[in-house]
Amino acid sequence: MTENVKVKNICQEISNRLNNAHIGCFNGRKEPLILISTTYPGVWLEHVYDAVFYAQMDRTKLYLAENTVKLFIQYQKENGQLPCYVWDSAKRTNVSKEKLIGYGQIQECVSFATLAYEVYIMNQNREFLLEIYDACKKWEKWLRKARMTRATGLVEMFCGFDTGHDNSGRLEGMGCKMNYCVNGDFIVGDIMNAEVLPPEDGVTPIVAVDMNCNFYADLKALEAMADELNYKEEATEWKNKAEEVKRKLFALCYNEEDAFFYDVDKNGNQRKYLSSTIFHLFMEGVLEPSEDREIIEKIFNRYIASEKHFATPYPYPAMSVSDPSWKKHTEHNCWGYFSQGLIALRCTRWMDKYGYTKEMDHLCHQFIKAWTDCFDYLKLGQELDPITGQPSVSSEWYSSTMLMYLYSAKRLGLC
Repeated sequence: MTENVKVKNICQEISNRLNNAHIGCFNGRKEPLILISTTYPGVWLEHVYDAVFYAQMDRTKLYLAENTVKLFIQYQKENGQLPCYVWDSAKRTNVSKEKLIGYGQIQECVSFATLAYEVYIMNQNREFLLEIYDACKKWEKWLRKARMTRATGLVEMFCGFDTGHDNSGRLEGMGCKMNYCVNGDFIVGDIMNAEVLPPEDGVTPIVAVDMNCNFYADLKALEAMADELNYKEEATEWKNKAEEVKRKLFALCYNEEDAFFYDVDKNGNQRKYLSSTIFHLFMEGVLEPSEDREIIEKIFNRYIASEKHFATPYPYPAMSVSDPSWKKHTEHNCWGYFSQGLIALRCTRWMDKYGYTKEMDHLCHQFIKAWTDCFDYLKLGQELDPITGQPSVSSEWYSSTMLMYLYSAKRLGLC
């Protein structure tokens, strides 16, 4: 079998798998969703992008994006807090109905307001626009009230799961590297809520770069929504708020000597981990192609395009390979080591926009190569070794990886 034929066959298997196993309804619900994988019993907030991306690839799947956005809005609390996940009761039969909706972390990872607005761009439904504008205004208000305890005007990380960067070196020193825990035991029940400050650990709450890039993009999306609704004064207010977040992010997190943005602990110290959080400056449009050209080129050439950092044989690792913390903290789902399917898929949001088309083509080529080579024994999992291209054993038939494979094959003319 030639390589191209194998790629085409895998693409067909992916399409069949998506339609027959991943598109479905939660127990007791009538609205179809795109599910992550058999490993995950529901949909997490960071995976809203899967549904939106799928719809952007194939407009017949727009209903999945609409349903996914509405799913999270349906379970938004009165105070504006969005759930971090919604589980299917058919797959979590051992938990109470109340615990099927998670509020224990943020895990937005890609701006929810931006994704919701992108769905509106596709459906042009004004009622939908009004609904998402109201929900995203409430979300913005909740983030300011619950996650700006240091009064910096920037969003804070309370626990590692907030960022979705499980098992990353950037979480070192935090008392709650995953979710809230005391003496090594997870706290369950009402206290496990993302608006509750964690136990004192000397560094938390932490101003997180990626979370504030997401917040900036939320504000810019609110500006676009308000403008579309002809709320001109509100659009100006959102624009000014976004500019203020960008100014504060640069002032607190940017290290000019290193040409890198770092998380900052509760004492004002920059936490110098060379994390893939730097990609969020591009992904969420914080860095403006003309206005910030010099910084863009510094960051991209020094880090993202460098073999010493993120330009590994199988790009892009969740942590620079030159960072002292770069290692397998766990054998799978390790954001301190592996090249993640999520990172690859999110590169579709920015690399072409910033003129890095050649690098995006290379990413697609290596992504296809790695997952095609291992397909006979492990099918489209969550992550790859950035040096060898070997997959971890984490979560086969992972939705983000399947979608990135389809996209890459089509982009390269292989499918």
